[in-house]
Amino acid sequence: MTILIVGLGSMGKRRARLSKGLCPEITILGVDSNPDRRQEAAGQGITPYPDIPAALAENQVDAALVCTAPITHAPIITQLLEAGLPVFTELNLVKDGYEKNLALAGEKGLPLFLSSTMLYRKETQYIKARAQEFMASTGKKVNYIYHIGQYLPDWHPWENYKNFFVGDKRTGGVREIFGIDLPWLLDAFGPVEKVHVEKDKISALEVDYPDSYFITLRHKGGVKGVLAVDVVSPKAVRNFECFGEGIHLFWEGNPKSLYDFDHDSGEKRPVDTYTAVEQDSRYSDNIVENAYVDELDNFFGVLAGTQQPRYSFEKDLETIALIETIEEE
Repeated sequence: MTILIVGLGSMGKRRARLSKGLCPEITILGVDSNPDRRQEAAGQGITPYPDIPAALAENQVDAALVCTAPITHAPIITQLLEAGLPVFTELNLVKDGYEKNLALAGEKGLPLFLSSTMLYRKETQYIKARAQEFMASTGKKVNYIYHIGQYLPDWHPWENYKNFFVGDKRTGGVREIFGIDLPWLLDAFGPVEKVHVEKDKISALEVDYPDSYFITLRHKGGVKGVLAVDVVSPKAVRNFECFGEGIHLFWEGNPKSLYDFDHDSGEKRPVDTYTAVEQDSRYSDNIVENAYVDELDNFFGVLAGTQQPRYSFEKDLETIALIETIEEE
């Protein structure tokens, strides 16, 4: 198999490395307009090209991964679909080109696969299964409280936050957190029917969007959630609790921090969801490589016709609509 990765920044190189880990025989091509990135990629087993036509002119490509800034995705996806390639794309965060690209993918019979890595985390899968089983068996509801935050300059310590997409209002840091975490919350607790938002700017960060949000969500099934999202927390934080009469789950964002409270013993029981965890040392311990591997494996399964994607552009339209509701409140 030969895959083409468009965008050779940190995520593109990560996808290349993990693809090789899944399929050692895979051939990886890369496209990036930055000559320094191309040179670096060449030393990492990636054959680099300055643009998509140059890569396609010299190679028979089986699929493409779009790993550029979110706001650039739509025309790249269109170009790849028109070239007859199945497409995997990172989070878009905006719905630009959705109607056109969905129609084009359908017309050509090509998979259009959208990343939503938190859906592949074993911890979120456990929380979903445990909460849904509890509600189904008892008829009771649950609530949750969830705080996600990290100081924006620490997201990519190797570059200025104003120089990549989190500095852009349409794809800002808070909006990216929404794009990452709302899909699994909607998957676990169902669609949202009511929203209340408090937001402001409490930092000196040079961004033109609120850096701190407090949101209450009422899901259609009766679940209530409090979501606190910010880009000012000095320590990267992902603190989640789900509770009800007879259930209390705790999670701090990494595989060793998931607990299920045992009422009889009065203690939090650790839940081991991973036998092995791959971790990139450059990132917070909240970033687990296994989920990225599982997501790529799902994409390769879709290409082989043996799996269905866990996320879709149609579902993402619902997520983006909720994000826009939150931002407009």
